Amino acid sequence: MRLVFAGTPEAAVPSLDALLASEHEVAAVVTRPDAPAGRGLRLAPSPVAQHAESAGIEVLKPARPGQPEFLDRLRQIGPACCAVTAYGALIPQRALDVPEHGWVNLHFSLLPAWRGAAPVQHAILHGDDVTGATTFQIVAELDAGPVFGVVTEPIRPSDTAGDLLGRLAVSGARLLVATMDGIESGELAARPQPAEGVSLAPKITPEEARVRWSDPAIAVSRQVRACTPAPGAWTVLDGARVKLWPFAGIVRDGQDALKPGQLRVLGSRVLAGTGTQPVELGDVQPQGKRRMLAADWARGLRLGASGAVLG
Repeated sequence: MRLVFAGTPEAAVPSLDALLASEHEVAAVVTRPDAPAGRGLRLAPSPVAQHAESAGIEVLKPARPGQPEFLDRLRQIGPACCAVTAYGALIPQRALDVPEHGWVNLHFSLLPAWRGAAPVQHAILHGDDVTGATTFQIVAELDAGPVFGVVTEPIRPSDTAGDLLGRLAVSGARLLVATMDGIESGELAARPQPAEGVSLAPKITPEEARVRWSDPAIAVSRQVRACTPAPGAWTVLDGARVKLWPFAGIVRDGQDALKPGQLRVLGSRVLAGTGTQPVELGDVQPQGKRRMLAADWARGLRLGASGAVLG
């Protein structure tokens, strides 16, 4: 089947690879325009664009997928279907109408749970035990189209959003190819999503990634894991921002309670209080410095046994 693939970030590259290795023809790739990246904030192509260009595939970078020149080129290419993974822009109806089989999206949740831009982060943040990936027909309403197929994936206690997304990107890519196979053969029909169980997963902002030390320890741990690697969990010490990576653990060995955010240094361990048990900090990155072990950070600050408070 002749396809156009739409995707932008690194998590979409496995889908492109899987389609290129399949019996389908990827005639072109659609991705978001070049964006500032790196310390110099120079314009750089998306990971999908770089991958497609290295494979010798035509790359389209419309500012909006409803632009007449983009629609004209899409009609010229003549795809039977457009496969999508994390493209990052809403597809207008006039674009949805171009391919015979419409646009089919790979979404990293078990729809109708976690519709929106950050399904993996919200699954971790809310303590889900299982998540997955879903292929569905794109319609005007956000992530509400009929479903072709699903795969499930357990969420491990130590998973960050990056860890979980990495696994889903691979298993989801296989699902996307199987969906294209089923559409081409006519053996696969989409079924409507249930009306019950809808939840929303809006993008997590940097302000929402600020750690709430008054929350229970398990909730604080989930918040940090959900925000790793992006947008990055953080807190403040003496007015300076400190980035946090997942904790070494929740302390359950009878340590005296600490106030929310209060620090205590015990040898090579750096504990921080929460609304319940303390947590043991893992890696940290003080503002303007490199990432380091919490113990090295604490020694440099001369925190002493306790007293400083994160907030």
